[in-house]
Amino acid sequence: MPLLTRIRGPRDLDRLSPEELDQLAGEIRAFLVDAVSKTGGHLGPNLGVVELTIALHRVFESPKDKVLWDTGHQSYVHKLLTGRQDFSKLKMKGGLSGYPSQAESEHDVIENSHASTVLGWADGIAKANQLMKRDDSHVVAVIGDGALTGGMAWEALNNIADAKDRPLVIVVNDNERSYSPTIGGLANHLATLRTTDGYERFLTRTKDLLERTPVVGQALYDTLHGAKKGLKDFIAPQGMFEDLGLKYVGPIDGHDIEALESALSRAKRFGGPVIVHCLTEKGRGYQPALQDEADRFHAVGRIHPDTGLPIATSGADWTSVFGDEMVKLGEEREDIVAITAAMLQPVGLDRFAKRFPERVYDVGIAEQHGAVSAAGLAHAGVHPVFAVYATFLNRAFDQVLMDVALHRCGVTFVLDRAGVTGTDGASHNGMWDMSILQVVPGLRLAAPRDADQVRAQLREAVAVEDAPTVVRFSKGAVGPAVPAVGRVGGMDVLREPGTDAPDVLLVSVGALAPMCLEVAALLDRQGISTTVVDPRWVKPVDEAMAPLAEKHRVVVTVEDNSRVGGVGSAIAQALRDAGVDVPLRDFGIPPRFLDHASRAEVLAEIGLTAPDIARQVTGLVAKLDGRYERSAADAVDSVQPARD
Repeated sequence: MPLLTRIRGPRDLDRLSPEELDQLAGEIRAFLVDAVSKTGGHLGPNLGVVELTIALHRVFESPKDKVLWDTGHQSYVHKLLTGRQDFSKLKMKGGLSGYPSQAESEHDVIENSHASTVLGWADGIAKANQLMKRDDSHVVAVIGDGALTGGMAWEALNNIADAKDRPLVIVVNDNERSYSPTIGGLANHLATLRTTDGYERFLTRTKDLLERTPVVGQALYDTLHGAKKGLKDFIAPQGMFEDLGLKYVGPIDGHDIEALESALSRAKRFGGPVIVHCLTEKGRGYQPALQDEADRFHAVGRIHPDTGLPIATSGADWTSVFGDEMVKLGEEREDIVAITAAMLQPVGLDRFAKRFPERVYDVGIAEQHGAVSAAGLAHAGVHPVFAVYATFLNRAFDQVLMDVALHRCGVTFVLDRAGVTGTDGASHNGMWDMSILQVVPGLRLAAPRDADQVRAQLREAVAVEDAPTVVRFSKGAVGPAVPAVGRVGGMDVLREPGTDAPDVLLVSVGALAPMCLEVAALLDRQGISTTVVDPRWVKPVDEAMAPLAEKHRVVVTVEDNSRVGGVGSAIAQALRDAGVDVPLRDFGIPPRFLDHASRAEVLAEIGLTAPDIARQVTGLVAKLDGRYERSAADAVDSVQPARD
C-alpha cells in the first residue's frame, strides 16, 4: 500500500522511519507530476519543497502551530499532508484551490497569493500569541528568495527583529528563483551564503583540531568563539540578518529531511526570531522541469507527464501580441525601456529582453519601486513600459498617483490578466484596475478589444509624454479581429442601429466586444435597435459620448471590471455633468471575491453573458415602453449560454 494514501493528517508522519520518509517524498513527486499534468497548475515550485514540507509538519503541530506560506503556489504538498489528496479538479469549480484556502482546511491561513506578505502576517500572529499568552503555539513563515526582494518583507523583518523574545521561525526557501531567476543585491548575498563553507562547520573543524592541542588548545578555542561575530562576517556573511537581530541557521540542504528537522527543531526551541535558510531545487525530480531554463515549470497547463510537452496549443494570446509589438517599438525608438517585477516571461517581455537586454529592468517583486523608478526614468528622458498583472498594480497605487501622475511623467503601464482570470481564484482576478485608476488625475486608460487594438493602442500610449497611460488586456487566447464600421469622436462604432431613433447605446469595454455584439443581435430579434460602440480609451470619457447617448433611450455599459467606480460609473457621471438625462444600466463584476472556476463559469455566475444581459435590457426597454407584460425571458428563450 503506498505510504501517501496512509497520510490523513500531519501526525501520521510521526511514525514513519527515515527510509519511509524518503519513499514518501518520491511518492509525492510522482503524484504531483501525474495530477498536475492532467489539470495544469504550479508544478515546479511544489516539486522543490517536498522534503521541506514534510519536515515542517513533523517538527511543528499544525493547526495549533501556524505554518504560513508566502504566495501559496507551493502549498500542494502541504495540502497532501493535511488530508487533501483529490487533485482531480485542481483549480476547477468545486475542486481544490491552487492556493491555501481557509474554506478547505483549518491548516490554511493566508489566501491572498500575492508575494512578500507572509512576514507581516507572521509578525501579527506572533504578537497576538504573546499578548494572549499562547506560549505553546509557534509561528512559521515560509518565504522564497524571490519574495524577499519585496519591500514589504523587509518592513516586516524590521518589526520582527524588534522583539528578541518573541518566537517566530522564518524559513527562506532559496531556489534562486521566483518565476525566473532571482535578481538584485539580496540574490547576490544569498548566493554568497550558498557557496561559502559555513561558519558552524568551520568552527566545528577548528574546535576538533584545537582540542587535540595540549595546554593552549581550549583557551584558543574560547578566544576564537568569542570572536564569533567577526568570523561569521568573514567566513559566511550572514551578518546582514544577524545585524537585524535575527538568529541565522544555515544554509541547510532543503532535500535532506534529517538536516531540515534538526535545524527547524533548534529554531523552534530558540525562543526568538530565527531565520532558517534552506537550499532547494525548483522542479526537483522531474527532468522536463529541470531542463526548462525559463521558469522550471513554474506554472503549466495540461502536459504529457513523460515529456512535459503541452497536450494542446492555442492560438496567439494577448500577452504574446503585446510582446511582439514591444520588440517592434524598441527597434523604432531607442528611448523605449521595459520594466518587470520578477515576471519577464509571464508578461511577455522576454523577447524584448533578448533583443534589447540593456533596456530591461527587473526590479524583483517590488511593484511600488518599479512605479517610482519608472517615474525617474521618464523624468530623465526615456519612456518606460511597466508590464505587470492587473491585480498586482493594486500594490503600487500610491506611486502611480503621487510619483507618476502628480509629476506628469510619461510612463505606460501594461496590465496583463485584466478582468476575470478564473482558475487562480480571488486574488488573481484583475477586476479592480479600472475602478482604482479612475481617480488618478490626467491618467489615460485603454481597453483594447482585439489584437489589432492592442498594437494600435500601445503605440498611442507610448506617444504620450506628459501623463501616465495604461493599456489593459485579458488572459489567454485573443479572438478574431472585431472591425469597426464607423467612428464617433475617438470611439469605434462596432454596430449601427439601422434606424434614426435607436433604443439602446451599448458601450462595450475591451475583450467583451464579441459578447456585446451577440447581445445586440439578441435585442434586434425583439425589435430593439442597438448601437454598439467601443470607447477604446475608457478614461477620460470621450467628449462624444454624451451627445451620442442623448440620441438613444437607454445606455448600457458592459465591462470586465468591478461595477463599483468602474467605466459605467464614469460614463454615468459624464452624462450627468453634460445634463443628459438618459437611463443607464451598468453590467460588470459585483463587489465580492470570486471563487476559482473557468472564466466562462465565473462570467455565467455573475451574469456577464449575452443571454443574461439581453434579458435584463429587454425588460428595461419594455418598462420604458409601458409594455411590462412582455416577458424579458422571451428575448433569449432559444439562446445557449456563452462558451469558454
